Amino acid sequence: MIRDRWLYLMLLPGVIYFVCFKYLPMWGLVIAFQNYMPFLGILKSEWVGFEHFLFLFRSPDFWMLLRNTTILALYNIFFFFPVPIILALMMNEIRHALYKKFVVSMVYIPHFLSWVIVVSSFYIFFTIENGIANDFIQSLGFEKVRFLDSVQWFRTMVTLEVIWKESGWGTIIFMAALAGVNPQLYEAARMDGANRWKQLYHITLPSIRSTIVILLILRLGSFLDTGFEQIFLMLNALNREVGEVFDTYVYRVGIQGGQFSFSAAVGMFKSLVGLMLVLVTNRMAKKFGEEGIY
Repeated sequence: MIRDRWLYLMLLPGVIYFVCFKYLPMWGLVIAFQNYMPFLGILKSEWVGFEHFLFLFRSPDFWMLLRNTTILALYNIFFFFPVPIILALMMNEIRHALYKKFVVSMVYIPHFLSWVIVVSSFYIFFTIENGIANDFIQSLGFEKVRFLDSVQWFRTMVTLEVIWKESGWGTIIFMAALAGVNPQLYEAARMDGANRWKQLYHITLPSIRSTIVILLILRLGSFLDTGFEQIFLMLNALNREVGEVFDTYVYRVGIQGGQFSFSAAVGMFKSLVGLMLVLVTNRMAKKFGEEGIY
């Protein structure tokens, strides 16, 4: 430790962050088993056991929330998760260095925009009244489409927003993994007559397969976290049937209603589901010969 003291010093901010914002707050999970009263505090609040969990599972809204959250999560897995991989593979094929830097910078930029700006931009484009997309559709002779307040389009619009905002940022790790591929493998493949597609299939994808598996496992850990801010901004009375998820339900019923223990119980349920998915998928990855996350 004395020899590598500067490395440990660089590690210290990250350790402090996780201790303060990840581990110490776990003490607050006990309120999920209490009838928590802020003026009594954690130590003096009444213990009620699994009452809040039973209330959640018996709620008539539970299956609706589980269905909506699961479908949105599956949309993200099947439609959003592959996009950063495809983008990274496409950008890896760009040979002009200056143009490559420009493209990379352009796809990163949306990540730094707030969800308020992103949702507002989509509203300007897709609103039924003077929306650019609907005006174009109408100019072609078709009827306007209710993209923003339709139950049929809600999940698609949410997924499109996530893809536009986060896919560029998600390419960072895959670009780093691609940079570590041995160039001699490509040279040997070209000598054997392999074209670009065969090099991609037999060299590039197998080289980043472990990275893809690890990131997929980690994403499943937050399977039920669909993002409160985005969904909250997209919700309205017409699409609430398919748009209400655990995060917005906790805010509406738990936070606004002052039911802090119930909110903690819902959050704990989501975390346990994510933990189980991580354990199962990590075990499956091990069986298929991958390293997994531990």
